[in-house]
Amino acid sequence: MKKRIMAGACLLALPQLLIGCSQAVTSQQQDLELNEKSKLTFEEKHYGTDGLAKSPRFALKANYQAIEPSQKAQPLETKYTDEQLAQIPKAEAHGDKRERSVPLGQVLQKGATDQSDGPLQKNRIVSYYGNPHSVHMGILGEYNPQTLMDKLIEQTRAYSELDPERPAIPAIELITTIAQRNPGKNGLYVHPTPAVDIEEYAKLAKEHHALLILDVQLGRDTIMNQVKSLEKYLKLPYVHLAIDTEFHVKEGQVPGVDLGHVDGENIQKAIEYVSNLVEENGLPDKVVVVHQFADKIINNKSAIHPEKNVEVVLNNDGFGFPALKRTGYHQLVHNQPIQYGGFKLFYKNDKPLMTPKDVLGLDPAPAFINYQ
Repeated sequence: MKKRIMAGACLLALPQLLIGCSQAVTSQQQDLELNEKSKLTFEEKHYGTDGLAKSPRFALKANYQAIEPSQKAQPLETKYTDEQLAQIPKAEAHGDKRERSVPLGQVLQKGATDQSDGPLQKNRIVSYYGNPHSVHMGILGEYNPQTLMDKLIEQTRAYSELDPERPAIPAIELITTIAQRNPGKNGLYVHPTPAVDIEEYAKLAKEHHALLILDVQLGRDTIMNQVKSLEKYLKLPYVHLAIDTEFHVKEGQVPGVDLGHVDGENIQKAIEYVSNLVEENGLPDKVVVVHQFADKIINNKSAIHPEKNVEVVLNNDGFGFPALKRTGYHQLVHNQPIQYGGFKLFYKNDKPLMTPKDVLGLDPAPAFINYQ
């Protein structure tokens, strides 16, 4: 699989911006309360001021909404001819076993179960990936937030129409820690996305009943340090986590120059941390996406597994022509099952771009699809 362009290499230095706290009030009593508190807390801005989410005693409900299919949408299997159904596993196997491991359209990998109450139980997630400050890192840098959301909803709708039994939920995957070739002040070869940007896209997702997935690229930092830095956002009921493994390098290595790698045990610690966060704060169950485009990037992969409050997606990354992408998915997802499969598509670098119908023919059908 051809290596992806290093995401942080083309990004200019970002200004350090501060979060402004909303002080909009609607009554004299609220004015008095705000004068006493001086400002709304982060939780109050995102949960409201009714006390919910202040204690694990109050279980929050997930507020996402799938894009419902039209009445004319037909079941997935009706979209393929018998000849196509016979050809799909052969094209993906590339010399391996040519029988499907699970029926067409099934998203759980063979032998996997889902004990959570997460969004992938009944739905699919379709995500747009990137950072608003760079067109080189994905589609988030190409459009203003509202135009981006309009396009995302239409792309999501295509999957709901194709597989109406599993309506798709729109999601924004925002890179919050950008790997770079400059060591920076802390020597970790990463640059944080300003908090004001995270808040802007959190608000955008909430307003459109979408999900927000916060992606960390690691550099020389640890997974746990990066995940803990996002804790206040992960406490929001619609915010989830993604780990970009290829940019995690050791001392003496540079992201984008040296191919990174991650130990599966460290990924699992992050999954357990998120699961505990859900339990302790009465949150809806969450998704953790693990990006991988080459086999050697993740060692000890058998250590990775879902928790009762967390669904795990192994996302096949990397661009290329369709046969190469199918083979990569077969090797990394089909042959190394964890729970759910994910599949990334590149609007500019995939030649030609696989259609939703192409993607859902994979074995297992991806539960998570992201576009860069």
